[in-house]
Amino acid sequence: MCVQDSEQVAEGMDNLGGGVVGGGVSADFTPRKDDDDDDEENCKTWALHSPMELYPARNENCDNKNASADPVSLRTSFPLESIGEETALTDRKQVSVNNFVPSLRAGEWCDIGERSDMEDTHICIEDLAENFGHKNIGEEAISLYGVFDGHGGKEAAQFVRDQLPRVIVEDADFPLELEKVVKRSFVKTDAAFANSCSVETSLSSGTTALTAMIFGRSLLVANAGDCRAVVSRRGAVIEMSKDHKPCCINERKRIESLGGYIDDGYLNGILGVTRALGDWHMEGLKEGDTGGPLSAEPELKLLTLTKEDEFLIIGSDGLWDVFRSQNAVDFVRRRLQEHNNVKRCCMEIVEEAKKRGTIDNLTVVIVCFHLDPPPATAVQRPRVRRSISAEGLQNLKFLLEG
Repeated sequence: MCVQDSEQVAEGMDNLGGGVVGGGVSADFTPRKDDDDDDEENCKTWALHSPMELYPARNENCDNKNASADPVSLRTSFPLESIGEETALTDRKQVSVNNFVPSLRAGEWCDIGERSDMEDTHICIEDLAENFGHKNIGEEAISLYGVFDGHGGKEAAQFVRDQLPRVIVEDADFPLELEKVVKRSFVKTDAAFANSCSVETSLSSGTTALTAMIFGRSLLVANAGDCRAVVSRRGAVIEMSKDHKPCCINERKRIESLGGYIDDGYLNGILGVTRALGDWHMEGLKEGDTGGPLSAEPELKLLTLTKEDEFLIIGSDGLWDVFRSQNAVDFVRRRLQEHNNVKRCCMEIVEEAKKRGTIDNLTVVIVCFHLDPPPATAVQRPRVRRSISAEGLQNLKFLLEG
C-alpha cells in the first residue's frame, strides 16, 4: 500500500527470529498447464478488443481529459543497468564462456496482514510463450515472475497481473528485444487500464509492479514502485531494483522537472511512491504532454547468472518494511539449508515478517537457480594483530581480578 491515508511504515530489524510455517492467503495466480484452480475474481479476464484500447480515452470520469494522445510513448529515458561478468553482453546472441544453466524452482506465499483487504497479487509463469500459445524462437524458455502491490483497491493490480504478460508476448519485438518490449509493455498496460477506468469508474485504483524474466543465463528485472527484488550470490546480496519513493533524489528531480512536487514525503502530497500503473483518477499525476510526475515506465536491471547465484527474492513493500535486503537473503539461505523447500521458505519469511510487526499485505516469490540447497560458507573474519605488550596484558589482568 502506498496511499497516504493508509501507509504506515514499521521499523527495520536486523535480528533474525525463527520462521514458523503458518497459514496465509494461497498464491492467487500461477498459470501452469496443471493448474486446476479457478478463482473467477483473481483470474478475471480483461479483454482488449482492438489495438485502440491500449490508449486511454479522454473521459472526465477518470480525471484524464488532459492526457496526451500518445501515452504509450516513452517520455523519459532510463538506461538499462547491466550486472555480470566482463564477457556478458546485452546482446543475447553473444555466447559466453560460462556454460552455467540455471535449474529453476519457485515458490510463493501471500498474507493479508493487518489490512482489511488484500490488494497484493502475483504471477509465476514457467514458459511465457507457451502459456499464451506463442511459438518460441530458439530452445530456451522465458520464465516470468511478478509481484503487484495495489493501492486504493485491488482492480489495478489484478488488471496488470492479467494483461501485462499478454501484452509482452504480443509485442512485435518479442522475444528478440526483451528490454524494449518490457519497458513498452508496462506503459501500454497502464494506458489500457486508463481506458478501462473511463468505461467503469469503480475500477479506479493504482498498483506498483515488479517483474523478473529469466531466459538462459540472463535475469531481467523491471520495477515501477516500491516492490523489491534481490539476488543471493554466495550469501551476499545483489540489489536488482531501486525503491521508487519520494525520498529518492533522482526521482525528486524527475518529478520537479515535470511540474510535480514532494510534500511531507508524498508525491503531490498524495502518493507514497513515484512510479506506478493506474491512478489515472488522481488529479495532476498523469496529465499533459509530458505525462505527469507519476511514471509507469519501469527501471530495468540485467544480471548474467553464474553458478554462484543461488536464488531471487521478490517481495511487496510489506516484507521490506521489516527486512533489510541482506537480512532477507540470510534468512532464506538458512531455511533452504535446513529443508530446501522453496514454498515452505516463502511461508516462513512471511510469518517472520508478521512477527516483526509489519502491518501491510505481504507477498513473496522466491526463485532458486539450483536444485541443491545453498552451500555452507565460512565467514571470512579479518585477522587482528595484538597491539598490547605482555606487561600491559599482565597489568590489565590484575585490574580485572581486583
